[in-house]
Amino acid sequence: MFFLRRAETRRTAMSQAAQSTPDEQPLFSMGFLLRTMAVIAVLAVLTVAICIAGRWFGRHISLAGNTDNTTEITLTIGRDTVKLPENAIRFPSQRHEGAAERVDLYLAWPDMRGYGKDNHLRFDDVAQSSGLIFLQIAQSTMSRDMSGRLEPIYSHLIEGPSQAFRDGLTLHRLRADAGYGDEVLLTAPVKGGPDYVVRCILPSTPDKAASGDCQRDIKVGKDLSVLYRFSSSHLDDWEHIDAAIRTFVEARLMNRSATGP
Repeated sequence: MFFLRRAETRRTAMSQAAQSTPDEQPLFSMGFLLRTMAVIAVLAVLTVAICIAGRWFGRHISLAGNTDNTTEITLTIGRDTVKLPENAIRFPSQRHEGAAERVDLYLAWPDMRGYGKDNHLRFDDVAQSSGLIFLQIAQSTMSRDMSGRLEPIYSHLIEGPSQAFRDGLTLHRLRADAGYGDEVLLTAPVKGGPDYVVRCILPSTPDKAASGDCQRDIKVGKDLSVLYRFSSSHLDDWEHIDAAIRTFVEARLMNRSATGP
């Protein structure tokens, strides 16, 4: 009897111990591990995507609409067709082939090149923008360019005596009612051709010269008008700038026979 009670007591104690001991289970379940791995994979993909997108957006923000792509685009403007490098075209909306009413360009002076990695500061930094020349090429709406308008138009708008300026240029004041504001007319004789004519807003001091305070237009090709603007700080190079712009446009005309070899 004693042994039966002792055995029963032992079984009871073991049963109570078994009930009080929790079931042994793995620290992390397989489902938890799979979910964790999935989250890690998603985060890794997002990290790579953000890195790539960041570089893409960073590049485009830094370019601010500029491009260093030198691929040539063929544009037909009026009766002329011209091939221009993308990095010389100022506005992204104009960088496509086909017919166009006009195209706006910007070029670094004096090398006459568009935006690039080696000269990007001249396009990005406003303080250096005086080193740029801005062009607008469109179908001509007038029969004469600026030089051709000197005698029939500008000569009737000049008032007061002419003044010697510099670098072979002569300064003419325009009548207040002529509609040209503070602009003055600068002219210079050109051997074997019509006089050079340019309108400028001259700064009070040389350090206040703007990037486009002088403007002139010339005729190129069959029927193109090339309006260009440059800083008055480059007036000493007026003859070279005029020749360089004509050469730049004529060299890219598909119908070059209309203007020469």
